[in-house]
Amino acid sequence: MRYLTVKTALVLAAAYGKGLQEARRRPDRGDISITTVIIWVAAIGGAIAIAGTIAAVVAKYNGKLSGI
Repeated sequence: MRYLTVKTALVLAAAYGKGLQEARRRPDRGDISITTVIIWVAAIGGAIAIAGTIAAVVAKYNGKLSGI
């Protein structure tokens, strides 16, 4: 197992501190809103429903479509 070196730990700590400073300076960082999350979930759910419906129709009529 590889352990963090002191230099790596210092670099990570500095980056973390810089990020905290930026968050304090600009509290509104453009975080994703709940409305956007709802829209994305609905879009993905709709796409899955459409794909499932197409798969069900193809499975049902697979024998009839084989001559095409």
